[in-house]
Amino acid sequence: MTMPSPAELPGRLAAVLRVIYLVFTEGHLASSGPDLIRSEVCEQAIRLARELMRLVPSQPEVAGLLALLLLTDARRAARVSPAGELVQLADQDRSRWDAARIAEGRDLVARALAARRPGPYQLQAAIAACHCAAPSAEATDWRQIVALYDALLVVEPTPVAAANRAAAVAMADGPAAGLAIMTQLAAEPALAGWAPLHIAMAQLHGQLGDKGRALAGYQLALQLGGSDAQREFIRSRLRDLSSPTAD
Repeated sequence: MTMPSPAELPGRLAAVLRVIYLVFTEGHLASSGPDLIRSEVCEQAIRLARELMRLVPSQPEVAGLLALLLLTDARRAARVSPAGELVQLADQDRSRWDAARIAEGRDLVARALAARRPGPYQLQAAIAACHCAAPSAEATDWRQIVALYDALLVVEPTPVAAANRAAAVAMADGPAAGLAIMTQLAAEPALAGWAPLHIAMAQLHGQLGDKGRALAGYQLALQLGGSDAQREFIRSRLRDLSSPTAD
């Protein structure tokens, strides 16, 4: 990796950050195949982010990206059950999270935000830091997370960020509030085929007692593909909802 000239730096840096982020995303949640997580891909992305940090230490978005990767990857050991199934954030054993990576990531994001030039990676890292600071899903500062998503949507208004904000709203204000936002988002072409949104909506329908819509949402998510671990997670939810004791 070589340094671009000062004139080239802003445009090229954004592209490099994006590539590293996409590499990590594929490792963190594989789009297909038998494994939910591809650990070697996650580690490679973190190595690239560290090298970029060494080359341009004064750029807060570089520190933000490295912080985001570390804080997200810190949960790796708790994200898959011994049977190879997806374990959602709320159900993870937080004692298995990597404390060293969490500490490094939180320090990086705090120093990056102190530069007062917030960008999308810094804000996403701040959201991840909120999750990592909480002893449980219930104890998480969901209103702070909603506020951070509001800030993120100003600088990078993506459909996925809007969907994640809706999930935070569901935790802060109740499932009906989050579901109302998600239902609108599901009509957008960019999210209509995104399985995680339909999984989230199915869960909220289930919390609200609408078993029929919950089943339909999981069935749609299953049709949309994904890794074997994600698909098995959906099948387990369908089995739970279809059992006689689910009523």
